[in-house]
Amino acid sequence: MNASYRALSRGQRQLCCSSRLATRSINAHTTRSWSTSTSTASAAASSSKTVPPAPKVNKLPDAPAAKSTSAKPATPSKPAATKPLSKPFSTSSSSSSSSKVPSSAIPNDLFYQPTTVAHDEQATDPSSAAAAAPIPAVDWSASFHGISSRPVTQRQFTALMRPLDVDDIEVKPDGIIYLPEIRYRRRLNEAFGPMGWGLIPKGEAVVGDSIVTREYALIVDGRFVSQAQGENSYFGADQLPSAVEGCKSNALMRCCKDLGIASELWDPSFIRWFKKNRMEEVWVEHATTKKKRTLWYRKGAVDVAYPYRQAK
Repeated sequence: MNASYRALSRGQRQLCCSSRLATRSINAHTTRSWSTSTSTASAAASSSKTVPPAPKVNKLPDAPAAKSTSAKPATPSKPAATKPLSKPFSTSSSSSSSSKVPSSAIPNDLFYQPTTVAHDEQATDPSSAAAAAPIPAVDWSASFHGISSRPVTQRQFTALMRPLDVDDIEVKPDGIIYLPEIRYRRRLNEAFGPMGWGLIPKGEAVVGDSIVTREYALIVDGRFVSQAQGENSYFGADQLPSAVEGCKSNALMRCCKDLGIASELWDPSFIRWFKKNRMEEVWVEHATTKKKRTLWYRKGAVDVAYPYRQAK
């Protein structure tokens, strides 16, 4: 009995000790948990006091863009220098300083200013109504249709017979003066208008050993005006086409003589005056043969070309 009581008492004492140890460990764990939560709460409380929560903003106010404090203040930029506009090309020198330097501008008098009286004459000429009639077919190689049927009008007469400008006259090396072919064509266009006149061949070209000839007729407003034989020299078979075309230019010059165009060139008095006042004779020397001869040039425009050079 006593032995069982002792065993029971020992068991109770062990149980009480175990319960005390368990209670002590639970209390220690609870105390440690409470201190951790308390420190966390105090840290949160202290942080809530130092950093207030961001206020709720419904609309941001308009504010200027933030400027960087580290960037240097912007300096006002200077306006870009404007490039001067280029001046338009002028055919005449307008400044006194440019007169000291030889200018390469084209003079105004070198530009052709086209004019014609043909359109006005067609409006006032009573016979112009016949132009609407069908054009008759004429074999101009053998016909002289309309020759001397009526004279030109007063304005056409003035345009055809107008005196030449002496600056338009050219000089050949042998001393013969002439008017370039384009001057005749411009005078015909001024009096009759483009397509108001034409040059018709009267036959085939006749080819000689060194010369080509062909006859042409000048037709104006459907009427025969004049005919002339054109001629041109050549020195080889390769020059034959150009020689045939040169016959046309030569015949045009001779046909225009009947219309009074450049009649001064056929006047001996004018030829003598021009030769004395507007031409000069220059001695030249051949570069290889050393032979000397004289060539004619316009006065003040001597330009000796190879194989010649001006003799001393």
